[in-house]
Amino acid sequence: MISLKRLFTPLASLDADQVREYIASHPEGSYTLLDVRQPTEYKKEHIPGAKLIPLPQLADSLSQLDPEKPTIVY
Repeated sequence: MISLKRLFTPLASLDADQVREYIASHPEGSYTLLDVRQPTEYKKEHIPGAKLIPLPQLADSLSQLDPEKPTIVY
């Protein structure tokens, strides 16, 4: 199995306020907001604009992500 840490360029963790600042200061579409929770959790509540790819499916779904854009994962 591929280590998920090797799929992304690791950065320092951001807290919720830092993510809000990032989203507010960057145009929509210039980044990917990735929700890796389960579909039932996503249906209950998610950040607007987030793309759902449950964590167990992430390694097989990388082609759905744009490698040129920063990806915020939650």
